[in-house]
Amino acid sequence: MKIIPIHVKTERALRSFNFYLVQHSNELILIDAGYDTEDCWNGLVEALQTHHLQLSDLTAIVLTHHHPDHVGLVNRIRKQLDVPLYVHPESVHRLTREPAFMEMRINFYKALYQQAGCGAFGEKQIDRLQRSKETNIGNRIEGELTLIDVTKPLFDFDLVETPGHAPDQIALQYDDILISGDLLIHHISSNALIEPDTHGNRLFTMQQHINSLQTVQQLDVQTVYPGHGSVITNHQALIQERLLGIQQKAEHLRELMLQKPMTANDLAITMYQKRYETQFPLVMSEIIGHLDYMESKNMTMKTEKDGVFEFEPVFDRVK
Repeated sequence: MKIIPIHVKTERALRSFNFYLVQHSNELILIDAGYDTEDCWNGLVEALQTHHLQLSDLTAIVLTHHHPDHVGLVNRIRKQLDVPLYVHPESVHRLTREPAFMEMRINFYKALYQQAGCGAFGEKQIDRLQRSKETNIGNRIEGELTLIDVTKPLFDFDLVETPGHAPDQIALQYDDILISGDLLIHHISSNALIEPDTHGNRLFTMQQHINSLQTVQQLDVQTVYPGHGSVITNHQALIQERLLGIQQKAEHLRELMLQKPMTANDLAITMYQKRYETQFPLVMSEIIGHLDYMESKNMTMKTEKDGVFEFEPVFDRVK
């Protein structure tokens, strides 16, 4: 098996958008598809040319998850080439932007931000989501989707479900190689993004993320190809660092609650300040996810006041 990385540099904190060509047996597989930009398209074309390949040689596209920086070139490729697209079952309603699901998702965040005490900023974000439901309809993935059975190998890759960052995220393992999506990034910690399930119930994504990290930590792999940044060759140590970071952030949040009970919104403003305004959805996912983790560890308790949850620290907890 030959892995051909495509690294498209970005000025963002992510540093690069990574996707991968895989040559194996008679297959040429594209794993993830970057953003829908000329830079990503040129990156794909250059990688093909460098290795004396053509777009028409592609036999499959496999997605690690549904986020736009991993699926961007799919429609462009499939307008030129009839190639199957392999996705996790949880990807379908997100990739196709199914209207009823998207409306449910907006209502989910509306209730979430109200309970978190987000006030005007929460309302502003819901307005954005309502507008994006219409303006982003052109970003939906067109054509047939082939569903992955995670219990079976795919092109000789063993599939590992790694939800947390996204409900549909998978990693692909072949011998001592792992293509990991956004589970693990070398230079920054990956976000566990708060999401609803298909019925509108909140997924406890921080715990899912922790479980996924622990699962991958046990894998006997030497090289991890991530969705962003540089290749990882010390995945077990890096995962231990990420797990410790979650615990340390939870301890810091508990210290912030010492003076008085605080809402998730209070904690987000106090901890992230300017980033609260510029990266509101990411910041709120980070805080709410850590509060979920803290509740599960008996580090905090919550009370409801006028439909808003307030949190205060607990120190005599069960470890």
